[in-house]
Amino acid sequence: MKTSTPHPLRPAITLFILLGVLLGGLYPLLVTGLAQAFFPQQANGSLIERQGQVVGSELIGQNFTSPAYFWGRPSAAGTFPNNGMASGGSNLGPTNPALKQAAEDRAKALQEADPDNKGAIPIDLLTASASGLDPHISPAAAEYQAGRVARARGLTVAQVRALVRVNSEAPQWGLFGEPRVNVLKLNLALDAAAPLPKTEAAK
Repeated sequence: MKTSTPHPLRPAITLFILLGVLLGGLYPLLVTGLAQAFFPQQANGSLIERQGQVVGSELIGQNFTSPAYFWGRPSAAGTFPNNGMASGGSNLGPTNPALKQAAEDRAKALQEADPDNKGAIPIDLLTASASGLDPHISPAAAEYQAGRVARARGLTVAQVRALVRVNSEAPQWGLFGEPRVNVLKLNLALDAAAPLPKTEAAK
C-alpha cells in the first residue's frame, strides 16, 4: 500500500506562518506592553514638556544660535542640524581640509558671539558627534559659554554656573561614559530662571 508523502513546501509554509505570528505579532506586542508598563517615559521617546507642550527629547539635540542660550554639539546630520532622519557624522578623515575648515568656522562663530572670552574652546564645541544628534555637551563646554549666557540673560556668572551644576549628569552608575550636560534641559532651566522675550526665546 502506498503512503502519501507530505508536500515538501508544507512544513516550510507552516513554519513561516507560525514564526510570522510569533515574531511579527506576539513578541512585539509583549515587548511594547512591558515597555509601556515599566518604562513609559523612555518607550515614548524621552520627550520633554514645558507648560503642557512637547519641546523636544532628551535624546536628540537642538540647534541653538542665540547668545542667550547654551549651544550644543555641532551636527553633521543631513542638510539641517540634528536631523533625525539623517543621523550620521561627516565621515571626514583627520587629514581632510574640510574637517579643519569646519572646526575653524565653528571656532569663529563662538569667538564672534563672545569676543572677550580668551579661553581654549573645548573640542566638543568644534567637532560633530558620530550620530549628529548628540543632546549633551561636556561640563567644560558649558563652562566656556557661561559668561556669554550670563551677560545675555542679565544673570551673574555664578548663577549660570549653578544651573550648569544642577543640570549636569554623572557617568552612568558612576562607571560608564563621561560627565555631561543635557543642553535642552539646561536652556529650559535658564528660561525658568530668567525668561526672555518670545522673539528671542524662539532662536
